[in-house]
Amino acid sequence: MATKLLNGALAKLIDGIYGTAITAPTYIGWGIGTTGAAVTDTALESAGAEARTNGSKAKTTVTVSNDNLQITGTVTCAGAGKTITEAGIFDASTLGTMYVRGVFTGIALEIGDSIAFTVNIQITTS
Repeated sequence: MATKLLNGALAKLIDGIYGTAITAPTYIGWGIGTTGAAVTDTALESAGAEARTNGSKAKTTVTVSNDNLQITGTVTCAGAGKTITEAGIFDASTLGTMYVRGVFTGIALEIGDSIAFTVNIQITTS
């Protein structure tokens, strides 16, 4: 999946470092948009009707201790069958700030099918 950490996320991260209380980005939404992710994105291109899932978060290690935030969660298709092509991580169940957006090869779903997402946000020094 081609993903981008978005400008809105950078502003929130600086707020957190500055000392402003921020909400962790744990909500996963999906959609059928196909335009590539851009750092200026603020929403999914074409969000699905399903409610965002409140995923779980964990600090994990990729290179150095606790350099990665991992968000995992499952979204289930509630309406008519569709092909999911994008996903985003948000800090609220509706509206809020989108931290990450990714666009991927379509996954065809029928009612009751689901996709388990794992999104990693790694902070590096390079």
